[in-house]
Amino acid sequence: MQNLLGYQGKRVVVTGAASGMGEATARVVGGLGAEVVAIDVKKPRLDGARYLEVDLRDTRAIESAAAEIARGGRIHALFNCAGLPGTSFPAVDVMQVNFVGLRHLTETCIPHMKSGDAIGSISSGAGVGYLGNMQNVKALLAISDPAKARAWVEEHQKDAWFEPYSFSKQCIIVYTLHRAASLTAETGIRINCISPGPTDTAMMPHFIKNVGKDFMERYPKPIGRNSTAEEQAWPLAFLCSPAASYVSGENLFTDGGTCGGLMTGAIDPAIMMGGAPKK
Repeated sequence: MQNLLGYQGKRVVVTGAASGMGEATARVVGGLGAEVVAIDVKKPRLDGARYLEVDLRDTRAIESAAAEIARGGRIHALFNCAGLPGTSFPAVDVMQVNFVGLRHLTETCIPHMKSGDAIGSISSGAGVGYLGNMQNVKALLAISDPAKARAWVEEHQKDAWFEPYSFSKQCIIVYTLHRAASLTAETGIRINCISPGPTDTAMMPHFIKNVGKDFMERYPKPIGRNSTAEEQAWPLAFLCSPAASYVSGENLFTDGGTCGGLMTGAIDPAIMMGGAPKK
């Protein structure tokens, strides 16, 4: 039987490959046979991977990296795993790395991909409210120029609704869902994303600092624990593999059932605020 999850002979690009889910993804697809090009601001501990130092806040660095990667041949898969937590970094930097830079790298790599290739991005369960914030999300998505997108963020970062981490993740989800319709129809390239719940990576202390230890302890986890980085890497690897050849424009909640429970009322959101669940 053909191994549809294999990456033999494939060249893949993984951002955020020095730690967390990015490192786990690079290890998983590398173990499945991929030639890995690792992108980060620091060198990852990955045997056999090619490393390019790229700051996703820097438009020119993104374009130079994409051109350099393309000189080596076709890009079979792009894994957008780099990210910054919320209040631990300036809001503009969070938006630049998490979405504006992610989108620019994606669009810059697309011309070097072919039908059957795929793009997978890491959003978050924190982006679940995208439908209620669609007006603001679409306003930013309508600005394709990275410099103008940055200016838009700078203009709106003090608005009452603006929270950089959750907003950046909402943007990833809507960008993925919206872009797939035209991208896949025109090129045969698929694009999907995952939305993890709490995951034990180096970012977790930042989240605890941001929302508080009590909130994270109350956060509903039907499976009963945080996920591991590798447990997020495998669904991402699946989405960019031939095994998911008919999957495009999807946001896969990889949160152990949390968002599904919240959206259907099976989990009372009052629990997260410290209140008693409704009976």
